[in-house]
Amino acid sequence: MEINKHLTAVLDALGHWPRFRLRLFAEGAVVGILSGLVISLFRWALEMGTVWREYLYAQVLRPGGILAGAAWFALLLVAAFILWKLMIYEPDAGGSGIPQVKGVITGAVRLRWFRVLWTKLLGGVLGIGLGLSLGREGPSIQIGAVTAQGLSRGLGRTAMEERYLLTAGASAGLAAAFNAPLAGVMFALEELHRNFSGAVVAPAMAAALLATMVSRVVFGQSPIFHFGALPALPLESMWIAVLVGVAAGLAGLVFNKGLLSMPRFYGLPCFRSGYSRFAFALVVAGVLGYVFPQVLGGGNDLINSLHAMPLSLQLFAVLLAGKFLFTLISYGCGAPGGFFLPMLVLGALTGGVVGTVLIQAGLMEPQYLSDIIVLSMAAFFASSVQSPVTGTILIMEMTASYEHLLVLCTASMIALIVAQRCGGRPIYDVLLQRLLRQSHPVLSSAERRSLLELTVVSGSAADGTCVGHIAWPRQTVLIDVKRSSGDFIPSPDLKLQAGDYLYILTDSIESAEMIRHLVESEKP
Repeated sequence: MEINKHLTAVLDALGHWPRFRLRLFAEGAVVGILSGLVISLFRWALEMGTVWREYLYAQVLRPGGILAGAAWFALLLVAAFILWKLMIYEPDAGGSGIPQVKGVITGAVRLRWFRVLWTKLLGGVLGIGLGLSLGREGPSIQIGAVTAQGLSRGLGRTAMEERYLLTAGASAGLAAAFNAPLAGVMFALEELHRNFSGAVVAPAMAAALLATMVSRVVFGQSPIFHFGALPALPLESMWIAVLVGVAAGLAGLVFNKGLLSMPRFYGLPCFRSGYSRFAFALVVAGVLGYVFPQVLGGGNDLINSLHAMPLSLQLFAVLLAGKFLFTLISYGCGAPGGFFLPMLVLGALTGGVVGTVLIQAGLMEPQYLSDIIVLSMAAFFASSVQSPVTGTILIMEMTASYEHLLVLCTASMIALIVAQRCGGRPIYDVLLQRLLRQSHPVLSSAERRSLLELTVVSGSAADGTCVGHIAWPRQTVLIDVKRSSGDFIPSPDLKLQAGDYLYILTDSIESAEMIRHLVESEKP
């Protein structure tokens, strides 16, 4: 009865498509306001945590000597115990949360939204506030998504509508975290939902815009990163963008490899208990707070200070190595927090190394160092996540360097090509696959039953093929076909075309993947 009611609601939405899209837009706006409020609270708490941490190290811990240091490390061990218990209570609140959101959108993962919400907030503030090299963007994306999920459950929406709202919430999360509405929308479309239909774009755009407005009311309208004057890189120096793309592309591959190798490090006999991982990471943070505080936290302040640092290759290299290793330690322990912002910091430091070498070799003017840092952030992101459009737009919005579109696109595409030619895979896809192998979620029949919205890709097995001639998996029903010229009944003799939107009901993850391959993958 529950399944029939769900299917009836889905069919009603497809039959009244304009009204359904308008409702999604309105609900996306509500999601944006709610997510913006929650994430603004999260950002404020993280900023207060950073301020207090820096004050303690400067005014209390260093002057206080051994006794103050012992008390501080005891506090870090207590915090590690709290984080350990929180992650036992709600494992899906660990890490960045982006793979979990991808899993929910694809119907492979189930989240207990309220438990994830409050544990992510508390654990994120605790871990990042105490200095772990983690970012707020992954948690913000997951917080936005589960906030949308809570709204959907409260309104009694279908699983199909809930996934649209989850995408909108994730879009709002990134937009509010980085004051970057266009990047929030593009990340949700390019990386999470991977569909650009009006039903996805409208609520995502509404949510991102409203969440950004809320965030700007609280934190102001300034961009996240400040580099001062950014002169435009001359066209005759375009080869520098290519070089930066290659360097950042290789660096992104190394970062992904290191990140994916951390389970082996934390699998050593000395880390047999879950508590020991959190204790180790926080103790390392405590030591670095005394000897190398620049690598603590997400890294906003570090990026903003790069353009004013001495032109020293050794300085950039040491910062790069320290931030890289501490980010791996911080993320690998499983604490709530993402590597999105630390990844941008690593990209900026990689650009600093490349730019310093070019300047010292007499191949580039010093005034363009900030340009190289900005280019390298976008390229590093494109290499690791393999979402070059999102990376380009994100860096433009975060640095307010809109005139650098051409060189940003060039560096990002070169980095993507380097990553793919070297066998690199999108980091969030790999992490999602690991999550599914570890958790083995047990979903009810209603939860397994998913309505997929897929776009027929030119050159795919479905392009130019009649519905009746396609080898659909078992337990699969093609419900509707929408084309620019109107809706079509999915009869066996209907020939599909590139650009058609298909709405397909299936009841297993395996069938969903087979259908995606038929519709969205080009034939070899």
